Amino acid sequence: MATQTIGITFQYSHTIGRGEFSGPGFRNPVAMARGEDDTMYVVNRSYEYRPDGKRITVCTVDEDYVGEFARGVHTAGETEENENDGSLIWPTAVAIAPQGNVYVADEWLNRISMFDRDGEWLGKWGTKGSGEGELDGPSGMAFDADGNLLVVDSKNHRVQKFTSGGQFISAWGSEGSGEGELGLPWGICVDKDGNVFVADWRNDRVQKFTADGQFLQQFGNGELNRPTSVDTDKDGLVYVADWGNEQVRIYSPEGELLTSLVGDATISKWGKDKLDANSEMWQEREIAQGIEREKLFWGAVAVEVDDEDRLFVVESCRNRIQIYRKQQPMFFGGRL
Repeated sequence: MATQTIGITFQYSHTIGRGEFSGPGFRNPVAMARGEDDTMYVVNRSYEYRPDGKRITVCTVDEDYVGEFARGVHTAGETEENENDGSLIWPTAVAIAPQGNVYVADEWLNRISMFDRDGEWLGKWGTKGSGEGELDGPSGMAFDADGNLLVVDSKNHRVQKFTSGGQFISAWGSEGSGEGELGLPWGICVDKDGNVFVADWRNDRVQKFTADGQFLQQFGNGELNRPTSVDTDKDGLVYVADWGNEQVRIYSPEGELLTSLVGDATISKWGKDKLDANSEMWQEREIAQGIEREKLFWGAVAVEVDDEDRLFVVESCRNRIQIYRKQQPMFFGGRL
């Protein structure tokens, strides 16, 4: 199915994922980042208290399963016993550094863990607090053009900037609903011009800032319901995971709502494999309903757009990612 606006078509491509604790699949995915060679790093938060559900799944856009890394644990006490193994309790976000290392935020541990692209743990930084460089519920991350890491410090209602090694650079934002103020912010992105967009969760809006945190613009007021993620494409369009409305909203660079996506999922390759493996035990229709119960988004918690105009929508409640392609209009003799 395709959704069209201003001559641009958003064409559904395919779906990745199925719920599973072991083997190919996701368990309550809440964020993703695309690395080199179409490799995807997906954060599995796991809504059940099972450590094996809290992990980073590595796969490709074509749904080839690569593996997983980062071990989940039940409690902070267990993590203290395993202080040097990159353990996770409530992972929230992932970002890929320019050199390819993978950064994972954990809102329970109030820290950022660093891994290489193969999942080897490199170190960590962060401690709970409200001072410079301290964190309280980190929930979104993005690298800027200089290789510095922007971290949404959600419960401190601010954004902090760090070097890739975790050294504090600056912070901006305070609690409130006025221009430039934040209320439990969640997602973040940096556009091609260095501007910063923040999904201002409790204030039901997206705000745009300069690279040093000066307020520029807000939009989505009266339309968004608990936005959780934001990203921009090379043409300046802004994509927002409108979590409360179960939609993805697409805005012009000026903040005008252009269109909304509601989901078009079909059964994934991993889901078909499950059907084949269980064909003698289950009716195909029953298995299919268990894997892909609805086409529509449920828990659309994160969006990411790549340089190839592919839009990735992470659904935490359906344990999957829907992928769309933006099709640019073609002009013939000056006419569309």
